[in-house]
Amino acid sequence: MADYVLERRLWLPRPRPEVFAFFADPSNLALVHPPSSGLCWLAPPPETLSAGAVIDFSVRVAGWPVRWRVFVREFDPPNRFVDAQIWGPFARWEHRHRFLDGSDTEEARGGPGTWIEDRLTYRLPVGPLGRLAHRLGVERRIVDLFDYRERRLREMFASAPAPGAPVPIEGRRS
Repeated sequence: MADYVLERRLWLPRPRPEVFAFFADPSNLALVHPPSSGLCWLAPPPETLSAGAVIDFSVRVAGWPVRWRVFVREFDPPNRFVDAQIWGPFARWEHRHRFLDGSDTEEARGGPGTWIEDRLTYRLPVGPLGRLAHRLGVERRIVDLFDYRERRLREMFASAPAPGAPVPIEGRRS
């Protein structure tokens, strides 16, 4: 059965080390996952990603919890990392994350920032039934997941203070 590939590109108006650090903290996965996905940690995630790190979680698929284990195959901060499924709902799942300075790309008209490039390669199990499941909803669900993630990242990073800007402290008056 052939692999499916989803490629996405998103620009954020923040420095690459800051954006990479956000992605390198596995607990932030919950912030960019739709609540309806039912993301639940099966074991505490590591504080930060590294090559060989393993993450155990479950998500809801058609209302049922599905266990998933991924590991970080490659880790090159603040440039890229690759996570791959050890076991879970897919026959194959490999997600490549790449981070590029926005100032290096003409499209970054909004000033310096970071391009996030995602390349997801996946395959469903059970041959023809997997292909049917892909057409009937799996592909849409994956696209919706990335759309949600993009909206959340834009919201979170648009409201972040500019580098070097004073950060207000609660309870403190000027």
